[in-house]
Amino acid sequence: MTSPLKPPEGDWWSQPVNRRESIWLGLGAVWSVILFGWMSVWTTAGEQNPIGETYRIESEAFREKLSAYKDAATETDEGLVPPGTDVYIQAMRFYWDGAPVVLEAGTEYDIHLNSMDVQHGFSLRPEDALSKQINLQVLPGYEWVVPMTFDEPGTYHIICNEFCGQGHRTMHGTIIVTEGS
Repeated sequence: MTSPLKPPEGDWWSQPVNRRESIWLGLGAVWSVILFGWMSVWTTAGEQNPIGETYRIESEAFREKLSAYKDAATETDEGLVPPGTDVYIQAMRFYWDGAPVVLEAGTEYDIHLNSMDVQHGFSLRPEDALSKQINLQVLPGYEWVVPMTFDEPGTYHIICNEFCGQGHRTMHGTIIVTEGS
């Protein structure tokens, strides 16, 4: 099998580049600089970056906070009703401790996240619109405090989207949002 393209003859690398090639190379270089600048500006000016605060914390210390939270919360058939606006959820193989949680729509809550063992993915999505979701990485040794306000009542699913072991597929929790009072 032969190629219809013929190899260049002689010292092809020492011949000048065609004008059209120079234009396309220039356009590519300019476009690369524009995209790099856009990316650099958008990371600070855009509103897509995760919000909240992160603290270093031992998993056992977070476990104590979670235990105190669960003791103070009211337990219902649907889940835990927090005593205030702080909600504690700890990921561990293969469940979300502190969930299910019952919250009110229109109230801002501080969701405190931590992992007991390995890296987990915190994907929160409403039941009726799976395209609306938030994805966070939950790491051991860190507490991530994320302010959240749920605008609409409904069931929101917490799914681990970072493979964490053989029981990963069963790692599911819920946040039930009710009408605000």
